Amino acid sequence: MDIFNSYNLIIEASVILILSFLFNGISKRTNIPSVLMLILLGFILQFVLKTFTSEEVDFFPALEVLGIIGLIMIVLEAALELELKKEKLVPILKSMAIALTGLIGSAWVAALILHQFIPDMSMQASWLYATPLSILSSAIIIPSVSALAEKKKEFHIYESTFSDIMGIMMFYFLVSGLNPAEDSGAGGFALNILLTIVISLIASYAIILIFQQIKSQAKLFLLIAVLLLLYALGKQLHLSSLLIILIFGLVIANMKLFFGGKLSHFLEYEKAHRIYHELHIVTLETAFVVRTFFFVIFGLTIAIASLFNVQVAMVSVLIILSIYAIRFVILRTFIGSDILPQLFIAPRGLITILLFYAIPAEAQVATFEPGILLFVIIGTSLIMTWAMIKDKKKMSTLLDMEDKEIDELQEVNKSIKENESQIQNEPPLPEELE
Repeated sequence: MDIFNSYNLIIEASVILILSFLFNGISKRTNIPSVLMLILLGFILQFVLKTFTSEEVDFFPALEVLGIIGLIMIVLEAALELELKKEKLVPILKSMAIALTGLIGSAWVAALILHQFIPDMSMQASWLYATPLSILSSAIIIPSVSALAEKKKEFHIYESTFSDIMGIMMFYFLVSGLNPAEDSGAGGFALNILLTIVISLIASYAIILIFQQIKSQAKLFLLIAVLLLLYALGKQLHLSSLLIILIFGLVIANMKLFFGGKLSHFLEYEKAHRIYHELHIVTLETAFVVRTFFFVIFGLTIAIASLFNVQVAMVSVLIILSIYAIRFVILRTFIGSDILPQLFIAPRGLITILLFYAIPAEAQVATFEPGILLFVIIGTSLIMTWAMIKDKKKMSTLLDMEDKEIDELQEVNKSIKENESQIQNEPPLPEELE
């Protein structure tokens, strides 16, 4: 049986998408991240492949392309939901500070752990390997926090998006340091960010003004193609490309803010808003498809045996413990005592995998076990699942208590009204008759 012929591939892809949709439903009911179910599905398919074919399939090129597109779609999806208002400036800046502090703190401690326990790993290489392990996964967080209170949900969207962007920037800053001849230092890095922001704003204004004039119905995937092109060109020019996507999403989601004053004359708001609304739907659907295949293919590539390695388990547990210890200190400092379930919502995922495979050959350490990656991803996801289930039960209990109190108040109110009615209907007393 040829499992790689065209019709079989169509059947396989369709079944995977249907299962992914079902996993999303299960996830909403149980709070188990659908990502874990997709990885498990990929792992099962790994055995199916070995049963039906002896061919060795290289999934890495597909994994890399899906990871990049998925990353773009997820960041764009998050940016389209962010409203820039005066009252939201403090939450945005606070989320950014928490994301940056958590990223640097987690990377520093993880680098020390890797340097200590992994043979032949220099401190520079440790930082490079630790950075992907320190980035929050917006691919897991954003779909998982929809049931939380609006304030907490908003915090997680901001924090995970900033963590993705700053983590990628930090990773490529460390990569540039591997080649001193090309490394332009912190000044060059800051200039790179500034140049990216300027280009992003110019491109965002140009795209909106041009696309609002296009009358063709088939323009949304053209818009996505333009964004992918800008991202890829930015990478070739060593710019912080993800900023281009984030800024475009913020501009089109907050058009009235960015097209204020005289610029408002150039904006046809109804047409531009229709583009925004339709882009939101397409981005959501595309992110779902790409995320599905990315994590299934990742499951196809993992070596489960490495999870049973004692050193892998020890290093992974130390890294996971450090993640939550640092997060506890940061959240207590910035937020206060109300840090549940936020403390435990810190999963690693798509960015972690993508950046791990992007580590340059000259920086790769043969003694590093990829099982650490898998262990940390699964461990942090399971901890998040436990926290979300516990929070859901707590909220359910509070709602039950509120309902009970409302019922009791209604009963008291009913009793008072009945008593008043009886008093009104009672015959007058003899004194009253006189």
